[in-house]
Amino acid sequence: MKLLEERIRKDGILAEGNVLKVDCFLNHLMDVALFHEMGMEFKRLFADKPINKILTIEASGIGIACIAAECFHVPVLFAKKSQSINLSGEVYATKVQSFTHKRVYDVVVSKKFIGPEDHVLIIDDFLANGCALQGLIQLVRDAGATVEGIGICIEKGFQEGGKLIRDTGIQLESLAIVERMDPTTGEIVFREQ
Repeated sequence: MKLLEERIRKDGILAEGNVLKVDCFLNHLMDVALFHEMGMEFKRLFADKPINKILTIEASGIGIACIAAECFHVPVLFAKKSQSINLSGEVYATKVQSFTHKRVYDVVVSKKFIGPEDHVLIIDDFLANGCALQGLIQLVRDAGATVEGIGICIEKGFQEGGKLIRDTGIQLESLAIVERMDPTTGEIVFREQ
């Protein structure tokens, strides 16, 4: 998606450790007009799927998931990174390692909000090593639901996550795939799609 690639080039900041900061438009301050365009692109990419629910993980994926859900006219369910007192009843749970935060989270969703009748599109802001997505896929499968596809805003194509997920046979669509980035020069190279 050229619009997203241009925005990454304009406002993305490269940092050591393969970090691409896009907090000024994607995952802290959110450009809702850009989100709408991305949501419409996800709708186009998954138009042939019988999606009735969108799943993401807190916190950075929630914004784009909500806008995408509006385009699909379906609800959003987000996996919580901890069991809280306001999450009552039985839950599906898995462990997810965060690339950004360098820690492992216990991720949960309430069993009352996902089941065998659900056809789920997973949406997230970033794909690096694929740990979060593998955890979300497991939650969907534990519920007996169907993963219809995965939509990612920015994939780091030089890390293994995209290949791992694609090798499962699940349709994975990334709006921008960063092939290479150099924090010393500021160069960001995108994969042709």
